Amino acid sequence: MTVWRGPVPSLARALAVSAALVLAGFGPAPLSAQEVPVSLLTAPERTDHRETTRYEEVVAFMRAVTDASPLIHLTSFGYSLEGRSLPLAVVGRVADASPESVRSAGKTVVYLQGNIHAGEVEGKEILLILLREISEGRHGALLDSLVLLVAPILNADGNERINLTNRGAQHGPIGGTGTRANAQGLNINRDHMKLDSPEGRSFARLLTEYDPHVAADLHTTNGTEHGYHLTFSPPLHPNTHPEIVAIARERIFPEMTARVREETGWHFYYYGNLQGQGEDRGWATFDHRPRFNNNYLGLRNRIGLLSEAYSYATFEDRMTATRHFVAETLRFASEHATEIRELTARMDAQSVVGERLAVRAAVERSEAPVEILLGSVTEEVNPYSGARMLRRTDEVRSERMWEFGTFQATATEVVPGAYYIPAEMTEVLRTLEAHGVRMSPVASGALGMPGSLERFRLEAVASAAGTFEGRVEQTLSGAWEPAGAEVTMEVVEVLVAQPLGRLIFSLLEPRSDDGLANWGFFASALEGASFYPVLRGP
Repeated sequence: MTVWRGPVPSLARALAVSAALVLAGFGPAPLSAQEVPVSLLTAPERTDHRETTRYEEVVAFMRAVTDASPLIHLTSFGYSLEGRSLPLAVVGRVADASPESVRSAGKTVVYLQGNIHAGEVEGKEILLILLREISEGRHGALLDSLVLLVAPILNADGNERINLTNRGAQHGPIGGTGTRANAQGLNINRDHMKLDSPEGRSFARLLTEYDPHVAADLHTTNGTEHGYHLTFSPPLHPNTHPEIVAIARERIFPEMTARVREETGWHFYYYGNLQGQGEDRGWATFDHRPRFNNNYLGLRNRIGLLSEAYSYATFEDRMTATRHFVAETLRFASEHATEIRELTARMDAQSVVGERLAVRAAVERSEAPVEILLGSVTEEVNPYSGARMLRRTDEVRSERMWEFGTFQATATEVVPGAYYIPAEMTEVLRTLEAHGVRMSPVASGALGMPGSLERFRLEAVASAAGTFEGRVEQTLSGAWEPAGAEVTMEVVEVLVAQPLGRLIFSLLEPRSDDGLANWGFFASALEGASFYPVLRGP
């Protein structure tokens, strides 16, 4: 067997970190540097963190760990625009990689995703290392209660567009990273509602088929010079069930923060950037809309977790921070596996029909100022490109400021019992089907008595001046009123009393700030129209 025998300082440190996690209860001792086969080393480990792992290397690595362990099953969950298969490792005591085997196992399913932005590569590397360690016989206790779905490289096409200047001032890897966008020029992490990318559609299909209970999306952040090695976020949309948000905010993240602080001395906190000046100065999170991965998962009644390793920490430290995030997520999921399954099942069984939910929202300020850790950086130069890089220092200072980390509704609607979509609107119907929404055709004239349905009278349709993510966004204003006449056209009925009811509401309400109307799916039907083409009923 060929092994890596040369000096690998970065691997030695990674193995030391692994040993520390072993002491915390995550499995037997890791292999030494001399015992790890070359085929089971990631590019950062082989190159002293100068490079990131390429697509073909990822696939070869995943094949190697699959060959080495009966617990790892390799499959594909879709394709990129350029036809690259998106690899998925199904890990656990299951017969094979099929969704049927995963569901029949009766265990809590955790989905781990890297590289939705291919310049943010820490998640990809750590997930490969996790698979290697499982192939070595480690982490067996986790698999007593969990099945893992590991997708290290969602943006496979972007990963191959390596450039030394991608990601600007990020501190490495100095051999370059891939691009934020996919081969279409789309940001997959803004595509979760409109599903214009094959990667986004592949992900939605994976959720429908495998139905994970917990999902972690691994990123890297830049911007504010803060004092955290990693920031995180739960689902932010105000329509997410409060119990889904609470398990993240009140338990997963506090436990993670305390344990990482005790083990490493590092600080983790909620995602944010500085905004405002003087008394208005604050720590502000990102967007609540479900175009973002973790927010989308929340509207599907799932525990969606976002991690953002700090861009100005070294590549090696970012990998270590991300490793801790993944380890703590898996620890919590394993220890509370039954509770998590019961929680998501209860959410799926609850109908939102008749509730008043948000169609628009705005960030809200904390009740009192909070302590935020700020930091500083020094400038370094990439020795190969000559480009400027920033590196965090150990200076950390605390500043009290407002936190803008949650959202409240600014406009609401009562959730109807059903939506009725003209059968001729095939793009809308195909998109709903891609989300996993259940629908059924209704024969002409079979929608009940006149007046039992509502139509949305348009007051205005405002179109954006330019395109965003390949579409012209539209803002609809108006109000629902009785339809007042019998409907004779063929329609497709979407009952809201189904597990994806919260998502359906956000997709089909005309005033939704991230719905299909917002993304221009109805643009041609709205030209010169007095009414939104979708009806709704009790």
